[in-house]
Amino acid sequence: MNIPLTLAIHPYDHVRNLQAQGIDLTVLALPIEEIFFRFTKFREWHATEMSFGKTVSLMSQPSPDIVPIPVFPSRVFRHSAIYVNSKIKTPKDLEGRRVGIPEWAQTAGIYVRGLLQHEYGVDLARIQWHQAGVHEPGRVEKVQLHLPNGVRITPVPDKTLAAMLASGALDAVISARDPGGQRLFPNYQELEEAYFLKTRIYPIMHVIVLRRDVYERDRWIAMNLLKGFEEAKRSSTAQLVEIGLSHVPMPWIAEHARRWRELAGEDFWPYGIEPNRPTLEAFVQYAFEQGVTARKLDLGELFAPETRESFKI
Repeated sequence: MNIPLTLAIHPYDHVRNLQAQGIDLTVLALPIEEIFFRFTKFREWHATEMSFGKTVSLMSQPSPDIVPIPVFPSRVFRHSAIYVNSKIKTPKDLEGRRVGIPEWAQTAGIYVRGLLQHEYGVDLARIQWHQAGVHEPGRVEKVQLHLPNGVRITPVPDKTLAAMLASGALDAVISARDPGGQRLFPNYQELEEAYFLKTRIYPIMHVIVLRRDVYERDRWIAMNLLKGFEEAKRSSTAQLVEIGLSHVPMPWIAEHARRWRELAGEDFWPYGIEPNRPTLEAFVQYAFEQGVTARKLDLGELFAPETRESFKI
């Protein structure tokens, strides 16, 4: 008899055919922000797509009540996530300026700040940070922070980042959502490709997590879910490189997918720890340096033990 399992996740193409042996999945397709808010606050589902930033924050605390598995449904390079006014020409120009963020623990922001610090030598403590919703006022931090010395964040609960950037109250915004304005890096795609070839970092935005009580009751579901996600992904990526049909309503998708495969390898959207080690190690370092985690996490403790290795024939 299969066990019932509820899963909240965005309806990505690469999870569209998701099935897992021994599990009857009830999939809830909801907006990302709603998924994160409801699970972070109320743990409403057995399993969920989750912000990687919030996941590592929770995993760094004593006795975390979630168990991640190394499935990464959303990945986005983030040179494109820095929006500026005309005063800002280079990354170092951000020092001494007013920069808006939707949340300090937002995954996109963690990667951008790590990029600014490690690739461009930006001192994060010399930036005046302001936190607010991108397009709606009232957004708040959802996890406990341990800010490094010198870093100060001013909440602005009654305004939006988009409006403050447009009015000149902010000099820049770092956001996964477009607040308007011009990008610091107009040639972001070229820079992101060079960055990947240099570092092998392909930023992971979201991860799949299980409630710990669900995992402890049936530990085998961690590996069965991983296998199910892998198979759904294989089906999706195989279609992307097929040139005979238009699986996505955009031209040249197959050519773009084949080019990315040449850069990133045959499995160009990998799950698991080892294929993603440069990205995972960079992220846990950035999260610790920026005070998103209470301590620096080891990759060996981050994911369910059953998903760290598999059998060989």
